[in-house]
Amino acid sequence: MKGLKNKKFFIRLFHWEYWPSYIVYLPLYAYYVWLTIKARSPFFFSASNPGIVTGGFMGESKIEIFNTIPDHLKPITLLIKPGTPLDSVQKILHENKLTYPIICKPDRGEKGFQVAKIHDQGELELYILKNKVDYIIQPFCDFKMELGIFYRRYPWEEKGKVFSVVKKEFLHIKGNGKSTLRELMSNNNRAVLQWGKLEAKFGNRMDEVLREEEELELEPIGNHARGTKFINGNSMIDTRLNEVFDKITDQIPGIYFCRYDLRTTHEEDLKEGKNIFIVELNGCGAEPAHIYDPDYKLVHAWRDLINQWRMVYKISTYNHAKGIKYMTLKEVRAHLKIMKAYRILAES
Repeated sequence: MKGLKNKKFFIRLFHWEYWPSYIVYLPLYAYYVWLTIKARSPFFFSASNPGIVTGGFMGESKIEIFNTIPDHLKPITLLIKPGTPLDSVQKILHENKLTYPIICKPDRGEKGFQVAKIHDQGELELYILKNKVDYIIQPFCDFKMELGIFYRRYPWEEKGKVFSVVKKEFLHIKGNGKSTLRELMSNNNRAVLQWGKLEAKFGNRMDEVLREEEELELEPIGNHARGTKFINGNSMIDTRLNEVFDKITDQIPGIYFCRYDLRTTHEEDLKEGKNIFIVELNGCGAEPAHIYDPDYKLVHAWRDLINQWRMVYKISTYNHAKGIKYMTLKEVRAHLKIMKAYRILAES
């Protein structure tokens, strides 16, 4: 597509949701230093969730987290070692009664890194051949509503509160009976930013014309870095929603501050505690993703991020006073070393 590079540049320039994290987080650095001074440790956040390594700030193992969640609250989650032959993986799927499609993703990773929806044995074989790190397999859930629910409970309180809800709109295009896929994608900013991947995926269909009102999902993974539109869903927050996540979180030891990424059938079902399919549980390093709504003002995002870290500080310092230790510099260095090695291996 002509002018693709320039178009990408201006989309990112005029929409702060695409700015690099180090720029978006600039106002938080001074606040973090202030909290560090008050807590007397730069790693105070590690005490926010005693049930997760680093409090869930970075590089935590997904399978270790899922192992702490009661079976009735989570999907089947299988850890597969790299190099496991296709036949063996197929046998594991059969033993656990999993059928295609399935989701494969690295045990450690973020922002949709190497997450794939696998439709058949051929795609699974390709994923296995490319993969060099531990990965997990989960059943694919076709519930239409995907959400990120951020919850916190102060340790001195019996009840907590949901303080952020993001609705996820998967990257898609809608036909008009005239335009080709290429033309429809070129008029969709989110598709433009994913152009290379989409062109590789739909290369032999780019000149196809979709029927009027026909929808085509371009990306099945609900991650902002992969083109998903994040929509502010905070209007959903009420007493019923809080009660549902009080009950869920009470059953997971050592968790006070987390974001549930989940699928459900309908808002009303969610508030009744029904049809909840937890995709991931993220700790203090997660973001209140409603801030990436295209209509959300940057100044309000800064306010919400500062409020998030205020909550992390309060929870962490209280837990520390009750005997939960902060990570030491030596422990952090060791964890970073593991993360770096894992990332290098995953990308090699």
